Amino acid sequence: MGLLLKKRGSDSGSTIVSPMPEVEASSQSSSYDSDGHSEESYQDQPSLISNGGCTHGDPYADVRERMEKLAHKDRMASLSGEHAGGEPIIPVFAALTTYLGYAVLIVCGHIRDICASLFRSGRYIRTPTSSNFTSDDASKYAPLLKSWENFYTRRLYHRIQDCFNRPISSNPGATIQVLERVSRDGNKTMQVLGTLDSLDNDDQRLQYTSGSHFATTEKEKHVTRTCLNLGSYNYLGFADDWHVTCGKDVTASLTNLPVSTSSSRMEYGTTVLHQQLEELVATYTGKEAALVLNMGFNTNATTIPALVTKGDLLISDELNHTSIVNGARASGASIRTFLHNDTEHLENILKEAIVMGRPRTRRPWNKILVIVEGIYSMEGEYSDLKNIAKVCKKYGAYLYLDEAHSIGAMGPTGRGCTEFTGTDPNDVDIMMGTFTKSFGAMGGYIASSKEVIEYLRDTCAGSSYHNSLSPVVCQQIISAFKVIMGEDGTDIGQKKLTALRDNSNYFRMKLTDMGLHVVGNYGSPIMPVMLYNPTKIAAFSRECLKRGLAVVVVGFPAVPILMSRARFCISAGHTRSDLDKALKEIDEIADILKLRYANSTFG
Repeated sequence: MGLLLKKRGSDSGSTIVSPMPEVEASSQSSSYDSDGHSEESYQDQPSLISNGGCTHGDPYADVRERMEKLAHKDRMASLSGEHAGGEPIIPVFAALTTYLGYAVLIVCGHIRDICASLFRSGRYIRTPTSSNFTSDDASKYAPLLKSWENFYTRRLYHRIQDCFNRPISSNPGATIQVLERVSRDGNKTMQVLGTLDSLDNDDQRLQYTSGSHFATTEKEKHVTRTCLNLGSYNYLGFADDWHVTCGKDVTASLTNLPVSTSSSRMEYGTTVLHQQLEELVATYTGKEAALVLNMGFNTNATTIPALVTKGDLLISDELNHTSIVNGARASGASIRTFLHNDTEHLENILKEAIVMGRPRTRRPWNKILVIVEGIYSMEGEYSDLKNIAKVCKKYGAYLYLDEAHSIGAMGPTGRGCTEFTGTDPNDVDIMMGTFTKSFGAMGGYIASSKEVIEYLRDTCAGSSYHNSLSPVVCQQIISAFKVIMGEDGTDIGQKKLTALRDNSNYFRMKLTDMGLHVVGNYGSPIMPVMLYNPTKIAAFSRECLKRGLAVVVVGFPAVPILMSRARFCISAGHTRSDLDKALKEIDEIADILKLRYANSTFG
């Protein structure tokens, strides 16, 4: 690999069976619009992408000027390095109550564990008499799970488990059907409710059927809740208009090709569609060649160990995704982290690495690889890519860009962070991305020089050993690319990109107007809203679900212990009417849960 990546010069509890009651919520405040418009003054606007891509005017005409000014100001501040981004400053009151909340939960959890151990009774006590597993005999076997992670799962996570892993029974479009669940063991496990006949009495059935969001599945008649989807990565809305944009070609691909090749790429897992897709990815990203893999997470986790190893230095942004972290740890390379989006800190680390060399021996590093993301998935911020590329070029370090959330979602033509920041793709040595967000598919890709790609085909475990990407999925991605690039003969792709940008900027502007702590940049479809206190994680999720909003909430360990948040993902499939409805409900929830930290230290 040293021949491929040489050092580059400067030029180069109780039973829960009752349903979540519906709430016919009305805003507690008369207006949340800083432009002086009340909710009632907004007229339902048609989607920018309806009837095959036709538009009927600008749904954001009344706020267009303000949106553009805010987006431009934010972009100039970011590109000029005025703020490096990262986590917001948590109010002192929120920090104290957050620590107190976790302390209470941990103390109570230990007390319950002690009582369960003394009395040999509890949800998590398993004995040979109550179990079919011989390993539950504590006199013969050591505990298989006994750690802080296990304690956290049992005594903290399970309390709010109903807020996570919610199953759906529809496509992940702008509106989804969320299957109702119940727990009969104090939230230790969650089960799909099924039909109304599963309930104990007519009063419980009435609580469901009288709700404004009640629905059932078409065949099984399982109880569902109709929700506005603010959590899926359906950035360009292909889940909403799949039958119009991609469906015909995808279903036709099944005529000649199987759903699975049942083989890796090195054996018999390559089809004509894999070759077409790789050529398309290379062209779209501006690189010589590309390699497609069957899982986005594994694209990072298996490619990074193939690129760097012992004797190499890997420098990673402190907020990089877990897949990058796992890949870095598996590589055997030495690892350094730099402050999020801080090019000055990155430069200092590079200087020290070049001058000091390896620990103990002081021999020079074989190569140095810097890894950043296009859009950081938990922050909604884009990378200061142009300045980072300049620093890498100055010191001869290679640059690896993860565009999982930015490819197809950023830039005038959707070409990601390089296009958005005006960075030459040739200044990025290795470009990684996934097809699970903007393309409505699965898998990931690596784009680089032909030499690097041919090397990875043989040495990357994701290519050598993993099952190849499904041909049907390849066709979905190809069809999505053609729409985005306008090669389908329509302007649907461009209108999707415009709609995503406008919807995202509008939603971010309105959340900020409410006085919420909103993280990230304009132009990003990801909008984290800070909750901080662990009790507000479940409260926010449950209040949103009552009102027909499907949202994602995130707590420790996915984010730092003080930085719990709700993460909204906006789609081109949303209309302004959808977003205004969601904003009205969120405005009321912000009052109930005291979330206006930008206005008051007490929320």
